[in-house]
Amino acid sequence: MREDKPHGASLTHLATISGRLTEHDWAWARDNAEAIDRHWQRRVAERPGMFDGPVLLSLDCAIAGDTCEVTFFETRYSRFIATRDWDSPETGVLNAFSAIVPCTSDGAVLLGQMGAHTANAGQVYFACGTPDRDDIREGGIVDLAGSAAREFEEETGLTLPEGAHDAPWVLVRVGDLLAFLRPVHFDASAEDLVRRIAAYHADDDEPELAQMVIVRRLSDLDPERMPVYVRAYLETLF
Repeated sequence: MREDKPHGASLTHLATISGRLTEHDWAWARDNAEAIDRHWQRRVAERPGMFDGPVLLSLDCAIAGDTCEVTFFETRYSRFIATRDWDSPETGVLNAFSAIVPCTSDGAVLLGQMGAHTANAGQVYFACGTPDRDDIREGGIVDLAGSAAREFEEETGLTLPEGAHDAPWVLVRVGDLLAFLRPVHFDASAEDLVRRIAAYHADDDEPELAQMVIVRRLSDLDPERMPVYVRAYLETLF
């Protein structure tokens, strides 16, 4: 089922998602290699902790009924950052990623504010990351469900509850961004989860998430810090 939503986003409810890896000669990145390198050097000068490792971007997304398959290829993080920072419509690729949406027992949703050392410093969204080599399985399978779980557990220290791995998905698409969101219900209040996450972060000098943000109502949405896909999705909940 697809619905047009505010902010130019569309939502698609899915039962299963899958990904596969392929080879791809990314012409846009090749043609803009020098400009990308200069841009990366400027970004690293601003935030020295950034690392130009391999990441996976998408070539296409095929939906049949309530299933979806995404095709990925490997590139460098510096190239991905350039596409995002320049907001270029001519790249020919998609930014596809997956994320857990933690829903609390008292009706709230938890998001994280990105740390000052990260590429998206100050932005507020669900714990997630661009897929990378850690998400590739035997046979070139890209494990989007595993990627969402791994990023969530690494960034929050929380363990997903029983049954989370069978939860359905919501694909939020905004232009060339594909956010595969998996709502997961926790048997704990928002404040309790925030305390547990803070205790986990206390052992990390530079946690990915600077702090957690609790959303309980539409008035809690922050258009200055929350990306369009986050607001479009949350507006369906509150």
